[in-house]
Amino acid sequence: MSNLLYKLLLFILSCSLALTIYFKVEIINKGGPVIIAIILCSIFAVAIIIERLINLYYAKRQMSGFMDEIVSALKRNRISDALDICERNQSSIANILRAGISFYERSRHEIKEAVEDAAIHEVPTLEKNLSALATIAHVTPLIGLLGTVTGMVSTFQVIQQNAQLMHPVDPSILAKGIWEALITTVAGLIVAIPSFVAYNYLVAKVRALIVEMEIVSTDLVNILSQGKI
Repeated sequence: MSNLLYKLLLFILSCSLALTIYFKVEIINKGGPVIIAIILCSIFAVAIIIERLINLYYAKRQMSGFMDEIVSALKRNRISDALDICERNQSSIANILRAGISFYERSRHEIKEAVEDAAIHEVPTLEKNLSALATIAHVTPLIGLLGTVTGMVSTFQVIQQNAQLMHPVDPSILAKGIWEALITTVAGLIVAIPSFVAYNYLVAKVRALIVEMEIVSTDLVNILSQGKI
């Protein structure tokens, strides 16, 4: 599954880069290196969003019927079957439950600690790459602003050179320079706004999934610790 996912992401990145180069050659030429940096940020943002959506979707779907199988095995006192189910699943919730089931002969406190320790290690996998997406959302407007500032500097340099040579400044040249400078700001905002919205949406999905995992983990602790102190 993971290999297929990474191949899909690589294909998306390649297609995005090819389409960007094909359709945006003029904008790249006018925006310069800054616009290239913004386009690369947009490609990485799209890849992160798709990767996280796919992973969180499968994590949510795997959790649906997974607990029923575990409970059924535990009620029949088939601990090895429950562990096998967790081994086959290979998801975050499976790793957490496997840690708890492995301590089924211990006290409730020890089972709970094992589950909590496993959860601490699994939560970062759910939040993978979200910090990078947040960075893209915050940095791309600044990159765009940098491009605008450098573009305006170049425009005023042209004005200064014409003034020194006693040549009249053509308004069309001035307007063209300003237009080219503003491209980078627009591009930065176009990338930043969807990235920021996607980041908040994905964070909300992760938090909801963590709450569900906590509920499932508590149910497991209650089942394993029946009659224990």
